[in-house]
Amino acid sequence: MTESIHIHLPIKPVTAVPEINTHVEPINPADVMLDIQHLKKVYPTPKGDFTVLQDFNLQVKKEEFISIIGHSGCGKSTILSMIAGLNELTEGNIILNGRKITEAGPDRGVIFQSPSLMPWMTALENVMLGVNQVFSHISKSERTDIAKYYLAKVGLEDSFNKKASELSQGMKQRVGIARAFALKPKMLLLDEPFGMLDSLTRGELQDVLVDVWTKEKITAIMITHDVDEAILLSDRVVMMTSGPFAKVGDIMGVGMERPRNRRTLIEHPEFYDYRAYLIDFLEH
Repeated sequence: MTESIHIHLPIKPVTAVPEINTHVEPINPADVMLDIQHLKKVYPTPKGDFTVLQDFNLQVKKEEFISIIGHSGCGKSTILSMIAGLNELTEGNIILNGRKITEAGPDRGVIFQSPSLMPWMTALENVMLGVNQVFSHISKSERTDIAKYYLAKVGLEDSFNKKASELSQGMKQRVGIARAFALKPKMLLLDEPFGMLDSLTRGELQDVLVDVWTKEKITAIMITHDVDEAILLSDRVVMMTSGPFAKVGDIMGVGMERPRNRRTLIEHPEFYDYRAYLIDFLEH
């Protein structure tokens, strides 16, 4: 099924690409958390090799929140899976905090569209799975405190002992967010984390993510089809060209002050200009 770009609000008519400041200053090499260099991904098919990505380059600054947006088939999720160490690189390098990525590791917390919880375990037990592995050197009570702290941060302080099978989809995703932050990773990877949720729940969890991320300041990359979500959450929005041979087409800096929420977002004088800039790229 073909995916579409999510647009929730009426667009003010524009006759040209809006004149907004989308420029971002070059990153000081000492501040680079993630460096993606000349990334290429080729999949073999019965009809020959299919090149999804070619010469994809991106640097992400420490404590920066990046969104990657583009049409279906441009390789957004492929990029994320390679950063996570779950997909081999055909060519290029991915360097996280000065070290080349060769496999999956706890220094990257991943939040998927579906959190894939163990249904017979409680919310607390699901978060403890990762915490026990990453923090095996500290006491059990300290590990439990970490899991409870992040579950409380996402609004589940009254649901520690509920089994995952008893939770709504939105509550399950809250557990997934808590589980990722509880690992205290160097980088957070979000693959359309709210794509399966209804509009009301999506908005609530966007606010939860903003609140927790603002306090934790973990470098983050999010894949999204939602233009408004990208502007709400991001310091920069990376726009990809259509595949095959997809790469970075443009990068838009979002200069709106933080913290942000959905109400202040739509009332901001530059919001619709940022929005029109993104939509113009995606349409043309």
